[in-house]
Amino acid sequence: MEPLHILLLILGYFGVLLGISHLTNKGGSNEDFFKASKQSPWYLVAFGMIGASLSGVTFISVPGWVEASKFSYFQVVLGYTVGYAVIGTVLLPLYYRLNLTSIYTYLEGRFGTASYKTGASFFLLSRVVGASFRLYLVAIVLQELVFNAMNVPFWATVTITILLIWLYTFKSGIKTIVWTDTLQTLFMLIAVGVAIYFVSENLGLSAGNIFGFIADSDLSQIFFFDDWKSGDHFVKQFISGAFIAIVMTGLDQDMMQKNLTCRNLKDAQKNMFWFTIVLTIVNFVFLALGLLLTVYAQQNGIHAQRDTLFPTIATQSGLGIGIAIFFILGLIAAAYSSADSALTALTTSFSIDILEIEKRYEKAKQVMIRKRIHILISLVLIAVIIIFKYVIADASVIAKLFVFAGYTYGPLLGLYAFGLFTRWNVKDKWVPWVAIAAPILGYGIDHYSNVWFGFEFLFFILILNGALTFLGLILIRTQKH
Repeated sequence: MEPLHILLLILGYFGVLLGISHLTNKGGSNEDFFKASKQSPWYLVAFGMIGASLSGVTFISVPGWVEASKFSYFQVVLGYTVGYAVIGTVLLPLYYRLNLTSIYTYLEGRFGTASYKTGASFFLLSRVVGASFRLYLVAIVLQELVFNAMNVPFWATVTITILLIWLYTFKSGIKTIVWTDTLQTLFMLIAVGVAIYFVSENLGLSAGNIFGFIADSDLSQIFFFDDWKSGDHFVKQFISGAFIAIVMTGLDQDMMQKNLTCRNLKDAQKNMFWFTIVLTIVNFVFLALGLLLTVYAQQNGIHAQRDTLFPTIATQSGLGIGIAIFFILGLIAAAYSSADSALTALTTSFSIDILEIEKRYEKAKQVMIRKRIHILISLVLIAVIIIFKYVIADASVIAKLFVFAGYTYGPLLGLYAFGLFTRWNVKDKWVPWVAIAAPILGYGIDHYSNVWFGFEFLFFILILNGALTFLGLILIRTQKH
């Protein structure tokens, strides 16, 4: 597939997104931008959240992970189901009862201003780095497929990428995203289905025997109980998955902002229930694709591994123009369904939590400030992605993303757990120090437990940091709430 053809495909795709943006940009108020006026149909939110949850990282990294880790990631996915149940039964009722725009406002009422700012700041750090990780992965693929041949530098690729997102989100934010994410999730799932069809056909597999082929392969091992010190052990992966879901969805302004656009709590819970079922199935399909791609690469002497496996086979292995077209569409859809909502959520959190525009400014000025912040966050993402180009190591991005999340979301987990499950107050001014100290201490424990005992925390680092934060809050507790 020629770079020019890929570029035209990308431009056509964004033409569709801009068309949707035009149709949904009737108001442009902060109520539309932050909450979609609480008029989003729950089934659209549920379907669109699949794409936002998976992102370009899952689209590329999960299939590439199978060769080294088999289906062990599905242990994490099974843990997600427990985490989503907690979100639906504990966190969503809390958010709807308090009628929150930013979910971190809860911390202000429970502990105080310093705790509130700490929670919001850790989210902003987490989301800036997380969204940048995701976009970085897609940007380097597009750079290799399209822009290197046109002598376009990497920084320009990244800038154009963010600019296109800004164009269709700058006016109505989450109101537009609920609709664009639905379309993008559809494109992504079609792309995975097309890839499975082309690869399985080349391997001589039919719809009737593909499941048997996957089940019989050594690569499809899901459960690992042998080595409790290993990061792949079932208990670690399952429990980590539950807590990853709670913090990266339930304590994440990006994901919860979509849920809070539903008409009422019942619709939001219905959305979470169906989202859980479909997301579990979709993640298994991604792993199945990874197995087929790995076998195909081995049989055809293709040496691509990890994050290069899917792109290389889809665009350079001679499987045809069809798989290449849908791969590009799926990649773009997966990337932007996550990135557009991240940009909106970061704008929301910085506007409401850090600058407190709803408290400090009249409505007309609130819109103006929100638009400036939207531009500022876009520039920050561009800068961070360009930095990643020169400092990121050569490994699967999804592993890096989840381990990093363990350090940044851990304090959020500890704060919310302490607020929900105890009746103590805390010395509010000390909370930022506890939240900073916990990940530093967690990093030291992780490092030396591996050196001295061969024990890997991996994704389990999230629970460790959450527990350290919780213990730190106990040390600064005061009278009962």
